[in-house]
Amino acid sequence: MDYKDCGLSNETLLQLYKNMLKPRLIEEKMLILLRQGKISKWFSGIGQEAIAIGVTMALHTHEYILPMHRNLGVFTTRNVPLHRLFCQWQGKASGFTKGRDRSFHFGTQDYKIIGMISHLGPQLGVADGIALAEKLHNRKAVTAVFTGEGGTSEGDFHEALNLASVWQLPVLFCIENNGYGLSTPTHEQYYCKDLADKGVGYGMEAHIIDGNNVIEVFSKVTAIAESVRQQPRPVLLEFKTFRMRGHEEASGTKYVPKETLDYWATKDPVEGMKSFLMHTNILSEEIDNKFKAEILQEIETAYKQATDEIPIVANTEIELGDVFKPFTDTEIKASEQTQERRFIDAISEGLDQAMQKHDNLVLMGQDIAEYGGVFKATEGFVNRFGKARVRNTPICESAIISAAMGLAIADMKSVVEMQFADFVSSGFNPIVNYLAKSYYRWGQSADVVIRMPCGAGVAAGPFHSQTNEAWFTKTPGLKVVYPAFPADAKGLLIQAINDPNPVLFFEHKALYRSIRQQVPENYYTLPFGQAARLTEGSDLSIITYGAGVHWVLEVLSKAPEIKADVIDLRTLQPLDVATIYSSVKKTGRALVLQEDSLFGGVASDISALIMEHCFEYLDAPVKRVASLDTPIPFINQLENNYLAKDRLEAAIQEVLEY
Repeated sequence: MDYKDCGLSNETLLQLYKNMLKPRLIEEKMLILLRQGKISKWFSGIGQEAIAIGVTMALHTHEYILPMHRNLGVFTTRNVPLHRLFCQWQGKASGFTKGRDRSFHFGTQDYKIIGMISHLGPQLGVADGIALAEKLHNRKAVTAVFTGEGGTSEGDFHEALNLASVWQLPVLFCIENNGYGLSTPTHEQYYCKDLADKGVGYGMEAHIIDGNNVIEVFSKVTAIAESVRQQPRPVLLEFKTFRMRGHEEASGTKYVPKETLDYWATKDPVEGMKSFLMHTNILSEEIDNKFKAEILQEIETAYKQATDEIPIVANTEIELGDVFKPFTDTEIKASEQTQERRFIDAISEGLDQAMQKHDNLVLMGQDIAEYGGVFKATEGFVNRFGKARVRNTPICESAIISAAMGLAIADMKSVVEMQFADFVSSGFNPIVNYLAKSYYRWGQSADVVIRMPCGAGVAAGPFHSQTNEAWFTKTPGLKVVYPAFPADAKGLLIQAINDPNPVLFFEHKALYRSIRQQVPENYYTLPFGQAARLTEGSDLSIITYGAGVHWVLEVLSKAPEIKADVIDLRTLQPLDVATIYSSVKKTGRALVLQEDSLFGGVASDISALIMEHCFEYLDAPVKRVASLDTPIPFINQLENNYLAKDRLEAAIQEVLEY
């Protein structure tokens, strides 16, 4: 390798070498522990240390880095305590995830490091969100995010680069091209000559860097980072490198030709740097031995401290208590001054007042700026709050939701509008695997609200009519809200924005302009987990939410002889089981209505809960009423046949007559 000191001081050159030596020696220790069965898995970065060390040293300590699972050097260069890293790898309480995740699947705000998840791609969008926050606050900071050449095949990679380019975000996209995605060689991953070529398609500056030459990595990234601080923009960096061990130790390297391994062994970044420093008399055997002795002593001390720590004892109460970030739910009372509002008006008013209340709140979504959104919930917002806080997005649901997570990491709030709830499937992964799990895994809350215009009854067909709340009620770590009335919608939306946990906020499209109500004018909240008992009766309990509430009230208005408890759930997670149980124990009969198709829906779980907790009070089987188990058809005749509404009256009679 062509080493040049690039004008660096001897002190910096020695520090670059020492910082590479440390993860190498730790890895050698880890490989021994792996063979001894004292750790369960290891992803080796041997051969790639120069990238992690060079990039980390080029950034300021307050700037975020989002590394991968073989970037140990990021953690050691940021001086993360070794005993905590050993505890993390052993699943001890002093690790960063309390034994809930392994390896480098964690973050730490103390060191501005945000670890990856196994799905790889979302962290690129998360970096976008962090960089957006830095840009909005004019902090002149860069964010560096790592991926491998295999990860560039994921859609999240392209979404994140496109978003960063459109918004000119100060992100360094660092690709560690080590030749293989597990065992799949690069020629089966992409067809262009270099991955840096992809930058052209996004109008993005791109560089190819020798990833095994730590001086080149540090020097070039230092210059690029300083340029980006002064002129915010994304830059694509392709580091040519090689990993000398398997994807993880169980994989081995049999798929790699021997001549390839032999070639890259001559380009070992640690040995190469050592040879250069020895040749230039910057490093001596004495200094080298001193470095090794200091590092090995630190490793042994940290390992012993971690090993001596007692194993974690499972505590169910603690486990359940760490799913959501605690939230001091101080209810803000509604005023007596009201105005008649449509459902969509109440949503818009809630967003407007929340934007006034929280200057760190950003709205994101397709067409939400000048156009005001397809349902006009944000009409006029650009004039009031500016384009920086009311942001049109490209069509990239996954990257936008990931960016919302990045904003949360940078201590900002966001509301993301799905143009239609159906489209959330394109952003499903970051919701259920990143937003939902981050607080439980390493204590990072996801202060994100995702607005979900949903529901049938408007002849919109299979791709614009779903009410897909059940996808999310089954995922621990998500809150799910589904109001039926304008006043509830406003108070619950403001509550969702105040809550630091991720909230899926369902808004039925058919209610937007068909339901009117007197809505308090002030900024107020309604607590989650409190259902509304709309009518009182002793004949049966009808439990529902969303448009189903209005179907029930319509049926009962035509049958005044039926005296029913009508329970509007309002929130599905948390669920107000106390109100459900007290009602069912009073009436002895229960019907649970949902607009969603029957199998696997919310009604199934509510029915099961009633059977488990109220069985001895029941005078009839719990009845579930739902739409057909088919996709949602377009034409009215078929859509009406699909929906549960026309079967509701008969189902009520069936329960009463049992």
